[in-house]
Amino acid sequence: MAGGYRAAEDDYDYLFKLVVIGDSGVGKSNLLSRFARNEFCLDSKSTIGVEFATRSIRVDDKVIKAQIWDTAGQERYRAITSAYYRGAVGALIVYDVTRQVTFESVERWLKELRDYTDQSLVIMVVGNKADLRHLRAVSIEDGQGFGEREKTYFMETSALESLNVENAFTEVLTQIYSVVSRKALEVGDDPAALPKGRTINVDAPPVKKIGCCNA
Repeated sequence: MAGGYRAAEDDYDYLFKLVVIGDSGVGKSNLLSRFARNEFCLDSKSTIGVEFATRSIRVDDKVIKAQIWDTAGQERYRAITSAYYRGAVGALIVYDVTRQVTFESVERWLKELRDYTDQSLVIMVVGNKADLRHLRAVSIEDGQGFGEREKTYFMETSALESLNVENAFTEVLTQIYSVVSRKALEVGDDPAALPKGRTINVDAPPVKKIGCCNA
């Protein structure tokens, strides 16, 4: 069972690093600000460089602190790639449901993610701006189909309407935690004994299919 939890900065059992990637303008920064601070900015500017925010949630009886990194989608910032991905155990690949080209880019972002990270990474493909129903260019079936083919999670969101934003981040964090717990049981360790503040690397999670705004 997972849920929101506001805790002191050093009051947590696990620290998980998540990265949010995708083309410029798909709503990455607003997804992050909606989840971390419940804020949305209609005139937010494109992110330059890297920004990150934190938020803690409770999963079962543990406090999970997410450190979520958001970077610009523009090609000229790709030099930060290796440092950006280092230590990540979860990722959200975001596209804009009103712009087909951003959905087509998801495959490239996924390849880059897999090139720079461990195969154990928990990945959620996110179709953002689902509130713009009259402008939709990518169907939910297309998003679900991609997730099934690539064995990733999938969810549509709206940072503007706060639709599924909490669910998307919480699902990724919960899945990471479940894998960490299962691994600890397999080797006979107590998950609670893992050092606080340490980014946890995990083995491949079980496949499960689940079927603003400038970046």
